[in-house]
This record gives sequence, C-alpha cells and structure tokens, in this order.
Amino acid sequence: MAENILFICGSLNQTTMMHQIARQLAEYNCFFTPYFADGIEDFTARLGLLNFTVLGGRHMQETNAYLANHHLKVDDRGADHKYDLIVTCSDLIVQNNIRGKRLVLVQEGITEPEGFVYQLVRRFNLPRYLANTATNGLSDAYDIFCVASHGYREHFIKKGVRPEKLAISGIPNFDNLSTLYDNDFPFRNYVLVATSPLRETFRPDDRMAFLHRCVQIANERPLIFKLHPTENVERATREVHRLIPEAQVFAHGNVNPMIANASAVITQQSTCTFVAVALGKEVHTSLNINELKRLLPIQNGGISAHKIAEISRRLLNTPMPVLEKVRRGFRARPKWEKAELF
Repeated sequence: MAENILFICGSLNQTTMMHQIARQLAEYNCFFTPYFADGIEDFTARLGLLNFTVLGGRHMQETNAYLANHHLKVDDRGADHKYDLIVTCSDLIVQNNIRGKRLVLVQEGITEPEGFVYQLVRRFNLPRYLANTATNGLSDAYDIFCVASHGYREHFIKKGVRPEKLAISGIPNFDNLSTLYDNDFPFRNYVLVATSPLRETFRPDDRMAFLHRCVQIANERPLIFKLHPTENVERATREVHRLIPEAQVFAHGNVNPMIANASAVITQQSTCTFVAVALGKEVHTSLNINELKRLLPIQNGGISAHKIAEISRRLLNTPMPVLEKVRRGFRARPKWEKAELF
C-alpha cells in the first residue's frame, strides 16, 4: 500500500510550491490542507481575527480555490488519514498532529530582518509567529530543512539551526527566474512598487513618506503598484491615488511578470525583491542589497521541486528506529543533499 503524504499549504506562493513537490511524488497518496493551528491560535482564527495571516482571509480563500481548481485531494487539518510524511513551508506553528512524524520543512522565500520583536521572541521564548518569517526554521521539530542557497544555509546556522538538518535544494517559484521575461503582462518600462503588509502585521510603516520616496525614485517614469495580498486594499489604493492619481494599482495578479517588465523595482520587505535582484533590475528596498545577493536562491533551471521530492523519498524510506537515533543525536548524519543519507 502506498504511503500517505500531507502537504501543508498557506499563502498562494506556499501552496504552489507544495503542489510542485507533490507532482514529483506521484507514486504516493498526496493530500493537501490549508494552514491550520491548535489551541488559542485556532480559536482566534475561527473568530476571523487572524484573517491577515495564512490562517484565514484572502490567503485561505486563494489556497482553497487553487486546491479546488487543480482537483487536488484535500484533507482539512490532516484529520482523516494517518500520514507517513509531512511537507510544510512554515514551522512558525508546529501543529499537534504532525509532531513526531517524518517532517520536511521547505523555505518559502525571503526571511524578514531580525528586529526588536525577533530579539524578544528569542530571549523570552515567545511564540515564533510573533516575529513572522524571521524565526523560520527555529522549531527544530523537522527532520530536514530544504533551503534556498548556500548563503541561506549559513544564515540559518548562525541562528542556531543544526547544520546536519539543512539541505541546499533551491526553492520552487524562485529557481528559474530568467523564464519570467516570457509573459503576457501588457505594460513595459515603468517603476514597479511592491508593497508589504507592515501595518497589517503590527509593524511601523510611514506609508505616505514611502510614497513620496517612490515618486522621487520614479523621476517622472510611470508608476505601477502591486499590493501585498494581505494589505487593506481600499486604504492602500486610496493613499496611492491621493498622492499619485495617475498610478495604476493592482491588488491581484502574479507580481513576477510585473517585475520582469519593469525598468526599476521598489520594495519594502518582500520576497519578490529576490526576483528583481536576480533579473538585474534597478532595485530600491529597505533590505540590504549585498545581503540579498549573498542569500539569492540558486538558479538550477527549475529542478528544486525534484530535489526536495528526492529528499522526501529518502526520509520516507528511513526506518523510524534509525531516525529516532538521529533525532536524539546518537547517530551522525551526512549532508542530506548526498545520495545516501544513513
């Protein structure tokens, strides 16, 4: 009987990554679930108070629509089946029913700067999700963490992730960026502004000052704004048009073709900054450009999903007693990207 694998989705980016990996594991019974939580987080999400996160709102709606449109097998919260392997894009929450199971964590994109909240979370052992993606990988609840690049491997090691748990696989959606030039987005030669939901996640954002800076950078070039999926669209659009009436504002659509056709890209704290840097665009961001170049996902021609699937197979075929010894540190493990694991 074929083993069962549960893919835990989240944002549309995370969901499409999970789907790409599952396509490479067609010999198994692959099921999908939107992101979920337990306890107080689950209760709060059911009240609709976490709709700005992957636990509800637009993220949940887009994930459900994607799963339905692609006729994927859904097991909400992984409640209906026993699973031999879990694949997820986030360990900010490690759900109760996946603990102790074979678990592959896949890096979803850029990690946020290690600011004040991150320091509080680390110092006082607060819930990791309070610091958002800055704490990705810090649960140590997984068996292997598939990361974007050599730079990110070193980045996570410095944060305290065990080196033997890291595999440099590249990540789907960001591993073959040169193909983005072949697109049907109808505009060219503009300045693209990709905003971030800082206010929606309780971080400071002087949006009007940021918009004035965008106007200065554009220097009379046309401006197109792509809003983050979890932003307050009505408020953000109103603010843009108050200062820049002629600007086009998109609340939906794939940002990557928009980046490919732009002459310059302005971001705040967004994974799509990687795309702009990789394509050699004129980039203006609050992030460190040199650090982004060091962390840039490897460009492997789009085989990251295949590599992650191979890692998943090897983990799935590792006997549990052997894996338990590895987890307890009683048995050393070579690098996961090599052919033989144990």
